[in-house]
Amino acid sequence: MVRIEVADGDDVDALVDLWVSLVDGQRPYGAHLFAAANRDRVREFLANFVATGSVVVARDARVVGFVMFRIESGAYEQDVTRGFVDNVFVRPERRGEGIGSDLLAAAEDALAERGADVAALSVLVDNEAAQRLYERRGYRPHRITMERPLESDTSSRED
Repeated sequence: MVRIEVADGDDVDALVDLWVSLVDGQRPYGAHLFAAANRDRVREFLANFVATGSVVVARDARVVGFVMFRIESGAYEQDVTRGFVDNVFVRPERRGEGIGSDLLAAAEDALAERGADVAALSVLVDNEAAQRLYERRGYRPHRITMERPLESDTSSRED
């Protein structure tokens, strides 16, 4: 049975490994992040999220998925407090069990408790499975980010 609970400091190593898997899995959809090259940097980032209670994990004998979340802050006053969901991930062999939906619901509940009026997230345009999950949970496009390739010294850099 999978338990959904707030991550603690003992989970950071497992979270880093899952984050690397997440990023590796996003590369075919056009993600620009390097997985292994960011391992050390993401350890600190994840530890900070864990310290603020902003990571929820799904676990049985081990961590099988996670989600990160935060209240968006910025320089501008807005008419809503927006929560942002980052990095919903479930190990590939455990997908289809409802774990991603449970993690997303836990993040939404936590954001609402922290005063968020809306929840937002980003999804790569070619990741149709993730889009279906989010649409089933009531997410709709709000803002579209567009990009185009440019010739540069780094355009062919590999992980």
